[in-house]
Amino acid sequence: MNDRLQALQNYLKEESISGGLVTSRHNIFYLSNFDYNPHERFVGIFVFENGEPIFVTPAMEVPMLKDAGWNYPIISYTDSDHPWVLVRNVIESRQELTRFAVEKHEISYSYIENLQQILGDIEFRSLDRKLTEMRLVKDDNELEILREAASFADLGVYVGIEALTEGITELEVLGKIEYELKKKGIREMSFPPIVLFGENASNPHGVSGDNTLKKGDTVLFDLGVKYKGYCSDITRTVLFGNITHELQAIYNTVLQSNVAGINACKSGTRIGNVDLAAREVIQTAGYGDYFPHRIGHGLGIDVHEAPSMNEANDDVLKRGMVVTIEPGIYVPGLGGVRIEDDVVITDSGYEVLTKFPKNMMIVQGEKK
Repeated sequence: MNDRLQALQNYLKEESISGGLVTSRHNIFYLSNFDYNPHERFVGIFVFENGEPIFVTPAMEVPMLKDAGWNYPIISYTDSDHPWVLVRNVIESRQELTRFAVEKHEISYSYIENLQQILGDIEFRSLDRKLTEMRLVKDDNELEILREAASFADLGVYVGIEALTEGITELEVLGKIEYELKKKGIREMSFPPIVLFGENASNPHGVSGDNTLKKGDTVLFDLGVKYKGYCSDITRTVLFGNITHELQAIYNTVLQSNVAGINACKSGTRIGNVDLAAREVIQTAGYGDYFPHRIGHGLGIDVHEAPSMNEANDDVLKRGMVVTIEPGIYVPGLGGVRIEDDVVITDSGYEVLTKFPKNMMIVQGEKK
């Protein structure tokens, strides 16, 4: 049994939990190396206190599942089958199950109903904390993939800046970024990428549209790729044309905040203190009210995963954690600046995965 499945089985034994079901796409990938969007079809991994795990999947996906390295029992079904009938036949042949664990925050209620029909009066427990704990610290192979994913994010920002010309729209720039990344073999972005000009950049999660670029705008890029199942996430802001002194001051403040947050990233540090170190820089500069979000989040198979890098988090950083540091200042009517990096916690401190330069960049573009 692979190490991750073995760790999950050991947890079930420690907690006297008879079995469990994993149904979320990302946790299935973590446990099996099989990444598949099932749409409306049922896909899941049954794990047990004793015995081998069982993968339930549409029959048409079995070859890809085996190619991914799954060497344990499989329940496969066609579109004319009822998968839960097949599951019942297998589950009922096992020892009596008294406690059963599921992903509390992920599982469909219809799946719970099916499990209740099969298992009867049973106590349900949660797998969420254990799976989160397992995914929190990345191994060397995961870190190498995350480094490569970050390099593609760097490329995306480079392409975006090269595309900037007066009069171009946010969506046109976004399209150029995605096109060039696809040419490099990237099939999927970590999240819908964001390109924001001028006042639109004052919305931390603004939506790219037909807003055209003009002199004096800030240009905010927030993007990442999914590479071999793992995500990157970078934000860079550049200044276009004739920029006011206030925007330059805001940029320098955010850059200082970003550096302060990264410098606070050390194994054993309280997570909340990282947020506070970065936030203090912005508050001291008088822009505290314009920094409305946490300093960052965990990064891995999900673009947003544990830990939450907020000032109230009393957990500590550990070697192998990967987090983002992304302070921002957003002034309505003026624009916004955010600088985000992906950071690995190491024995000696940290490693920054995103390498695109952060020095203030003023771009002069020809009119379209």
